[in-house]
Parts: sequence; C-alpha cells; structure tokens
Amino acid sequence: MPLTSYTNGLSRHVYIHGFASSPLSRKAQFFRSHLAELGIPLEIPAMDEGDFEHLTISRQVDLVTRTLAGAPAVLIGSSMGGYVAALYASTHPEIERIVLMAPAFGFASRWVETFGEQAVREWREHGYTNVYHYGADEPRRLSTELLYDSARHPEFPRCGQPALVFHGTSDAVVPLDASRQWVRANPQAQLIELESDHELLNVLEPIWRHTAGFLRPSAMLKG
Repeated sequence: MPLTSYTNGLSRHVYIHGFASSPLSRKAQFFRSHLAELGIPLEIPAMDEGDFEHLTISRQVDLVTRTLAGAPAVLIGSSMGGYVAALYASTHPEIERIVLMAPAFGFASRWVETFGEQAVREWREHGYTNVYHYGADEPRRLSTELLYDSARHPEFPRCGQPALVFHGTSDAVVPLDASRQWVRANPQAQLIELESDHELLNVLEPIWRHTAGFLRPSAMLKG
C-alpha cells in the first residue's frame, strides 16, 4: 500500500546529506527515487548553501530550521547529516521519526584522528584547510569555523523520537561504536549493523526495505 495512504500528506520528508557532499549524492537520489515511487516528495537542501568554506554545524541546523519552519517531518541523514538530523530532532519534538546512516556522533573529538595532528595544527594556524569535495569533484577551502563551532554542540544528542540507525561494520570514518553508544542512550532507537563501509552503497536496497517498514507504523497512527 502506498505510504501516502497512511500519511495523508501531513509529514514532510527531508534528506540531510553528509560533509563535502551534495543533493546529487547517490544515497540522496536513491531515497528520492524510492520515495517518489510511493508518491512522497523528498526535499534535499544543499547543506552548505553554496558557501562550503564557512560550513558549520550551527548553519546547517539553522538551514533545517528555516526549511521546516516548525512543520512535522521525517528526517533522513547521512554521516554529518545524520548527526545534524539527530541534533535538530533533539530540540524539535514535532519531528516524527529519524533515519540515520553512519551518523557522525562524536566527530568533534576526532579531528586529530581524522585529519592527523599536524594537519589540524596547520588548519588552526592558517585559518583554513583544503578538503576534497565529493559533490563538486574538486578540492575546496574550509575555514576553522567548523572546527570551533562543532565543539559548541552535544556530540551525542538525546532524542525522544523513534530512530532507525544503519552503520557499516567496516566503517573507517565514523567508528561503529559511536552509533552503539548513541543507541544505548536512546532506547527508542534501533541499530542495524551491515557489512559495509562508511558509504553503505552496497547495502542500499536492504536499507530501503528496513526504512520503508520503519516509516509506515508512525504514519498509520495518523490515519
């Protein structure tokens, strides 16, 4: 049965892409295509709003705030986008459900682990660094604003909404234990561990099957 017959069009669905990605990412378009088959439009904002250099967590949360304007919604987030989705949901009870893929919980404590001690030191000294932007397929400049702003937000935000979390057992970017830790603190969340890496591209179909089943129960309560 089409999901729209349950939701009656009351809920918006928003996909929050990951760091150095774009609305055209494979996962974003995968979800857009599959939801479209059910008659569900998926909104995919560009999280850097055209200014990757000054990307911050605060700016991304603000973008979600402006996008939704307090409307009920289902959030789907990948990597840093998964973290932003959980962060937003933690202070917005109107968010109904969240689906997180390799969410970047605790990443603010892993800058040195991710980039290396010398690279982080030079980043701080110069005020910027260059990172590869997968959406643009080229290196892009990134200021230290993200580095400092990330420390202002809880690394493992508490959420009351039902949550479905997918994480690869071979993820070398965000440790699987980060999701395990978050799920332990959020008992309404379910963690599904998959044989994959950070991108999860080889397991998109099982992710979709779980997600479709996860979204339907809350929608049925509205009918």
